[in-house]
Amino acid sequence: MSALRVLSHIGLGLLEPVRRAHPEIELIQIPETGPLPDDAHGQVLLTQTWGAPNTAEVMARGIEWVHTFGTGVNRFPFETLGQARLTCSRGASAIPISEWVMAMLLSFEKQLPVRWISEAPERWNWATLGGLHGRRLAILGFGGIGQAVARHALGFGMRVRAHRRSAAPSPIEAVEMTTSHQALLEAADHLVIAAPATAETHHLVGDAFLAHARPGLHLVNVARGSLVDQEALRRALDGGRVACASLDTVDPEPLPEAHWLYTHPRVRLSAHISWSGPGALEGLIDPFVENLGRFRAGEPLVHEVDVAAGY
Repeated sequence: MSALRVLSHIGLGLLEPVRRAHPEIELIQIPETGPLPDDAHGQVLLTQTWGAPNTAEVMARGIEWVHTFGTGVNRFPFETLGQARLTCSRGASAIPISEWVMAMLLSFEKQLPVRWISEAPERWNWATLGGLHGRRLAILGFGGIGQAVARHALGFGMRVRAHRRSAAPSPIEAVEMTTSHQALLEAADHLVIAAPATAETHHLVGDAFLAHARPGLHLVNVARGSLVDQEALRRALDGGRVACASLDTVDPEPLPEAHWLYTHPRVRLSAHISWSGPGALEGLIDPFVENLGRFRAGEPLVHEVDVAAGY
């Protein structure tokens, strides 16, 4: 029986965990653009979440299963899949992203970095800072990232309510679930956006959604920029309904120069880095390593993407 062949748009230098776990598998580096080598045939494709310019050509080389090196697959060219299955590294970045979220919540409440000083202040030993204990946290989307955020928030004594489409009970006992946007936002102090980017969620966080929020909401987006109608967000920021927006994802990425999000006084913008942390890249490979074993054994794959739903 011939060895399983994996075609990879990902640099082979990152795939040492694959070699260690499955030394008998043949890993073949392929370019993202230009002609493919004549011998580039295989059953598996490892690629970026957005695929590559030559994804359709690669799929014609015998690919039965595609795994994306990341989580959000909203930009993947689904039309190239044919009958092939698609999986992703869902949940692999939950720890660093949830830590980033907590850093944003704390910096908002503790007024950082504004409270750092470089000269003598008018008054020492006095400030009116907020806190997380007792605050209400709303989480839009309750997959791996949302659940990791909830666990951290509960540890700080926050009251957590999460939204997802189904009425399934919460996998975390202390988290209240809702399918209503109004119920999610009506008492929230902080909103964390952690839902997938699909046609259904495009600009979900717009005027009608934000109208349910109390004035002073802190909004954190670690999902995709397309979930937020940025012009509606600007209106909410200017009107005070949203006190601050901590945005790690925006639309488009990168933002054009002189975009208003760079300079708005109530926006804290980062360059889509919340996923970063010790071992972050290696962690994205782990689900692929597990699924290789399952694929070879003819077992069901984990973290399979529902192509019709888009995530």
